[in-house]
Amino acid sequence: MTLPITPLLAADIIIELVDFPGRPIVLIERANPPFGWAIPGGFVDIGETVEQAAIREAKEEVCLDVKLTVLLGIYSNPKRDVRNHTVTAVYIAEASGKPKAADDAKNCELFNLSKLPSQLAFDHNLVLQDYQMYRSSGKVTPLR
Repeated sequence: MTLPITPLLAADIIIELVDFPGRPIVLIERANPPFGWAIPGGFVDIGETVEQAAIREAKEEVCLDVKLTVLLGIYSNPKRDVRNHTVTAVYIAEASGKPKAADDAKNCELFNLSKLPSQLAFDHNLVLQDYQMYRSSGKVTPLR
């Protein structure tokens, strides 16, 4: 049987730092194209769950141990990543401590939702709008 050709699968993590006032989130500045600021994340490896990938990517990119709290949504627009058709599961997680840029993150910073960077990679502007709706109403991403 021939295997189907399918989109790539990724996991992204909106990390809330619980030991900072206002629970700022961690964004990375990408070292590789497409450039810009992004939610930490990456591809799911063979043999791991999407949740395991999210936890691993948080550790690899910003050196934080995270606790996943909720699945914000699945983002599957074929045009969300200019490199390939990539589907991502976006989780919200909690962590403590100071993040440190590592792996393919050029830099990382803490941001409040009221002061996000203007150049966000992929569809992360939409994802962060959905996250803002979740923070204010408790509703996860609407079906589109």
